[in-house]
Amino acid sequence: MTRRQFVAGTSVATAALAFGGRSAHADQETVRIGYIGDFNGGSLYAIAQDQGYWEPEGLVPDLKVFTNGPLQIQALGAGSLDFGYIGPGALWLPASGKTKVVSINSIGFADRVIAQGGIASMADLKGKKVGVPEGTSGDMVLRLALEKAGLTVDDIEQIKMDPSTVVAAFSSKQIDAAGIWYPLIGIIKKNVPDMKELAGSRDFYPEHSFPTAMVARNEVVTEQPEFTAKFIRVLKKAMDFRAKNMEKSIELTSALLGVSAENVKADAANSQYFSTGELVGFTKDGTVDKWLSGMNALFTSFGKLDKPLPPKDFYTADIFIAG
Repeated sequence: MTRRQFVAGTSVATAALAFGGRSAHADQETVRIGYIGDFNGGSLYAIAQDQGYWEPEGLVPDLKVFTNGPLQIQALGAGSLDFGYIGPGALWLPASGKTKVVSINSIGFADRVIAQGGIASMADLKGKKVGVPEGTSGDMVLRLALEKAGLTVDDIEQIKMDPSTVVAAFSSKQIDAAGIWYPLIGIIKKNVPDMKELAGSRDFYPEHSFPTAMVARNEVVTEQPEFTAKFIRVLKKAMDFRAKNMEKSIELTSALLGVSAENVKADAANSQYFSTGELVGFTKDGTVDKWLSGMNALFTSFGKLDKPLPPKDFYTADIFIAG
């Protein structure tokens, strides 16, 4: 279950090392953070570093780049990370008790069902070869779009493949369609100019919302509540900066990722971002609970989870509100 990533080469790792790898002073604590090399995954940390949000909390960030959420959950479980970032497709892991969600980051709209030129609608996919990374939000949008068209995955020839294979297979016309996301679709478009977008995550919003989230190792939340609160305070400041200064946030994230500002801007356009006040309000009024419950329902319907935990058991709402 991989999640969207930039193909940024060694520059991502280099940028991450420029932020991480420093030893904390006696009055500071190192916070080990995993992220994915895209705007959703990296922007808050690029902002926090530039704006000096870590120092007042006595934290020194040690950033480590990952290609997907589940790998970060593994690292959290092994004790080599304190916090991580996951996309919607990996939310089944906190829902199964593997980690805690400490903050919602955004609502993603990057997922699409795409098809080769000549395929005009979801109904036209019946019997066609459709590539999809299993269990991701691309998979979810594919299933929702098929359902809307009166079809199921049994009506197509579903081929499970990792995201990079989807790009290669679609570009070489080995598959007829795919459930995949931006920025990878941008790469595909260059190879297949007549590609069609048949459906997207925005088509199902707000009934189905695809949140991205910051997560914490279970033991960090239970045994280090103040450490967790410090981290969340940094996130909140960075969220407010991002909500008010998107162009600057794109510039800072571009530097962190080693990716052109143009590409980062295109990536950022595929999500909805919130201020701290908005997210606190959404937490209090049950909106976040609805988002996470909706994901649980999807995971259950896809056979990923039998009995997911209710959001109150894996989203640390009280800590986020008070942090």
